[in-house]
Amino acid sequence: DILTFTIDPEDAKDFDDALSFEYLPDGNYRIGVHIADVTHYVHPDSELEKEAFDRATSVYLVDRTIPMLPERLSNGLCSLRPNEDKFTFSAVFEMDKHAHIRKEWFGRTVIHSNHRFSYEGAQEVLETKQGPFANELNILNELAHHLRKERFKNGAVNFEATEVKFKLDEKGKPLAVIPKVRKDAHKLIEEFMLLANRQVARFIYNMKKGEERNTFVYRTHDNPDPEKLQNFATFARQFGHKLNVEGNGVSRSLNKLMDEVEGKPEQNVLQSLAVRAMAKAKYTTEAKGHFGLAFDHYSHFTSPIRRYPDMMAHRLLQHYLDKGKSVNKKDFEEKCLHSSEREKRAADAERASIKYKQVEYMSMMDKNKTYDGIISGVTEWGIFIEIIETKCEGMIRLADMDDDFYEFDEKSYSVVGRRRRKIYTLGDQVRVKIKKTDVDRRTVDLVFAREGQNSL
Repeated sequence: DILTFTIDPEDAKDFDDALSFEYLPDGNYRIGVHIADVTHYVHPDSELEKEAFDRATSVYLVDRTIPMLPERLSNGLCSLRPNEDKFTFSAVFEMDKHAHIRKEWFGRTVIHSNHRFSYEGAQEVLETKQGPFANELNILNELAHHLRKERFKNGAVNFEATEVKFKLDEKGKPLAVIPKVRKDAHKLIEEFMLLANRQVARFIYNMKKGEERNTFVYRTHDNPDPEKLQNFATFARQFGHKLNVEGNGVSRSLNKLMDEVEGKPEQNVLQSLAVRAMAKAKYTTEAKGHFGLAFDHYSHFTSPIRRYPDMMAHRLLQHYLDKGKSVNKKDFEEKCLHSSEREKRAADAERASIKYKQVEYMSMMDKNKTYDGIISGVTEWGIFIEIIETKCEGMIRLADMDDDFYEFDEKSYSVVGRRRRKIYTLGDQVRVKIKKTDVDRRTVDLVFAREGQNSL
């Protein structure tokens, strides 16, 4: 009887989260975040468990997915498909219209999803205010806006680096490179997943006080390293942007910078570099908080189909709800370390896969075509240029710049012509052509377009 639905990518098959919505007599709302109950099917010490632990994460390459769990589970038994009863682990919140939590409850449930939205379909309902469950979706969207606003007020950092997706033919060849656009439908789901992850972590952290706190799997993110932050600030200055790296104003200053670069050619370059200047998030039994999200406690609870730490979180939450004693911290710290290492390996593979497809796409392009680019890096052997249209990075080697002898100036992130004093520096917009592509090495060699080797 309770309205329940999923919102996922158009081509998704593993629906691991659903939302439910109820109006309450006092004007508040009851919002349920329902997560596939993977550990109902995957038992400790089973072969499935051993393989899931070993993989620790699904890997999403451009042309294929390497799932953590067999597809019979991920796309079948566990997937929260519409009009089917499904086992779930739920975080249920009673909220007022400002998204303040009045009550919360955690436990195992059975849900029956009424509807499966794609992100595009949900977005259309939000924009037109018409379609299935339009009122409920719009209320959820307003609540998500409140949650998001509160996060940023508390010092969360807005890292929205532009990602790309590919349109592939039946053989996996890239036909087009399309920037991913994150709209309200994506952010709605994101905010409620962040909420569930945070509240589960807080709930377990606050169950006991002092040294006796229950062991749990947290997702933590340290404050940025001052030296890396200073280097990034110097880099941003080359593009004409200021960053305050002193004291408590770092988050606010980073967000201001991210707002300033939105829609500008240097947006992707600076967003990517800002992410690299940050500490890496990791799994640990130490409750240290999350800098990027500005949360005092945070966990991963909402994606057990594709992440092993979420399976650990489900088991531990149920164990403590059943009044179980705290588990062995050392054992779980080792599992956290393994999960963090596997996550890094998966992220490296995903990045390499995107780069491979970008280079493959560029290799099919007309060599006479001219592209707009932005200088994204300068080294002693060449200039890195990000092609704005495809977000693909290529290089012009100094040896190929034959109109002068160019030297690298480390202090100003630029190369300078010895005779004519022509300068190419970070952030310059340039026009380039493809000289050569090497798909296996994932490299693109570029040359300046002939209409003159000038910056725009």
